[in-house]
Amino acid sequence: MKKYQPSQKVKDEFVSWLRSVGVATLTFVLAVAADADPAVAIFLGSLAAPLFKLIDPKYKNFGVGSK
Repeated sequence: MKKYQPSQKVKDEFVSWLRSVGVATLTFVLAVAADADPAVAIFLGSLAAPLFKLIDPKYKNFGVGSK
């Protein structure tokens, strides 16, 4: 049986997807658990997503470590 070895790009995009899930979870928690206004929670979530990408030095397509 042949093993599948994902490329570095696939690994990077999977990490990006996980980051997006984290931001969605943050937005959900702000909206439900903190009882914030949904519009404010969505706004803060939309700001958090690019900030998380920007400060990640391992992500090479955007932000601190980009070319």
